[in-house]
Amino acid sequence: MMYSFTEAAVITGDIDKIWAVATDVARWSEWDPHEEKSRIDGEFAAGTRGWVKPKGAPAGPFTIVDVAAGQSWTSEAGIPFGKLRGHRTYEALGDGTVRVSENVEVHGPMGPLFKLIWEKGMRADMPRTFAALEQEALRRG
Repeated sequence: MMYSFTEAAVITGDIDKIWAVATDVARWSEWDPHEEKSRIDGEFAAGTRGWVKPKGAPAGPFTIVDVAAGQSWTSEAGIPFGKLRGHRTYEALGDGTVRVSENVEVHGPMGPLFKLIWEKGMRADMPRTFAALEQEALRRG
């Protein structure tokens, strides 16, 4: 049993700078309005584990399961009787903008409950996170 949802936006900036900010896990809480704390236990690569405390949600570990440098990355986190999988993509559009997207998959029987309790809030947070990513990448220049 699995369900998913996706949010996307087009933001201004250089894809390399956007990628650098998006994958700087230790500093997520400095710019992402959704995150309270975060850390990564090694290089930003498949197999590396990290920890995150989203605002209004429980803290927990995650594992990076796939990285296509400069293009996409995927993480997984355990939830009761299943897993939460997030796939983020970054696509330069050639005009100084980048399409960013996040697809969230909820695997297991918790899907309906997750949808009822957390999906709306996550969808509302994603555009704010995309806008904050744009601003932080421009700020770091």
